[in-house]
Amino acid sequence: QVQLVESGGGLVQAGDSLRLSCAASGRTFSSYTMGWFRQAPGKERQFVARIRSDGITYYTDSVKGPFTISRDNAKNTIYLQMNSLKPEDTAVYYCAADLDYTVRTWSGSGRPSYWGKGTLVTVSS
Repeated sequence: QVQLVESGGGLVQAGDSLRLSCAASGRTFSSYTMGWFRQAPGKERQFVARIRSDGITYYTDSVKGPFTISRDNAKNTIYLQMNSLKPEDTAVYYCAADLDYTVRTWSGSGRPSYWGKGTLVTVSS
């Protein structure tokens, strides 16, 4: 199994930046794709970004540019740098992970096997 713990959420103002972290433990980290989903109140959980074990990244269209996903394999940690935050970015952000071969399912109906508890990001206007 894989355990994921998010951190870095909080309350910020529109236009500010925030960096989320997700620390992974358990099964080997290097063979996993990891990424972020988010869920606003009353909405479905949506894909945000992912990063494969080889470093290849993919983003949903709405966050391309302002958001950057990265990973530090030595620390078993991924990050989501969020710049130019808007009120519509307010959501619980969930870290997720699965084997690399599942990667192309994430932006569609597929979902990763492992999830963190989530961290709340609130962007005020």
